[in-house]
Amino acid sequence: MGGRAEYEYFASGFFERTDESNDATFYEPVRLVQHIDDAAIAGVASIYDELNIEGNVLDLMSSWISHFETTPSRLTILGMNEAELRANAQASEVVVHDLNSDPSLPWPDNHFDDVVCAVSVDYLTKPLEVFEEVARVVQPGGRFVCTFSNRCFPTKAIRGWLMASDSLRCEIVATYFRLSGGWDEPVIDTRIRGGVSDPLYAVWATALGSANGDPDT
Repeated sequence: MGGRAEYEYFASGFFERTDESNDATFYEPVRLVQHIDDAAIAGVASIYDELNIEGNVLDLMSSWISHFETTPSRLTILGMNEAELRANAQASEVVVHDLNSDPSLPWPDNHFDDVVCAVSVDYLTKPLEVFEEVARVVQPGGRFVCTFSNRCFPTKAIRGWLMASDSLRCEIVATYFRLSGGWDEPVIDTRIRGGVSDPLYAVWATALGSANGDPDT
């Protein structure tokens, strides 16, 4: 899987999906819908506020909503459906890009202050490469904040995610940070446990410097 020895940590078939057809075809229909409820969206916004995610920010695997209560000074959004992305009123820049097809990011080193990814990390089939790329494009001390619930498109989520409990999903994302390199120890936050609202979890870590974990000079 992915040509990286670190993927041996995961069970065989972990990153397979029920629907292995072209992702671009699946995401072609425009879906201007909320994928989590209002309380969970507010929970994402509160995490961003508490962490002061407010400068030059990249929102990965984005859509027409970026979940910020206060729009960052510059928000670049990357996703699969151009019409959805261009409907995002908070975005300063729109980039259409399939991370499962090409996990590289089209920006120079240390370009962003922080990076976020809301309710989409479960779709990554090459997460270690993506997390390594994020460590490259974010400035030292910048955060990569991944939030997620128990909602997803089940045919496109990876098999390991679908088989895991919510707590284990938090550990899966934390493991992505640890194995990809360039991050300090990840933080796990159970923001909403569910019940009357969608559950909401967050895992984030701070970039150490370059993608190999050495501070930039």
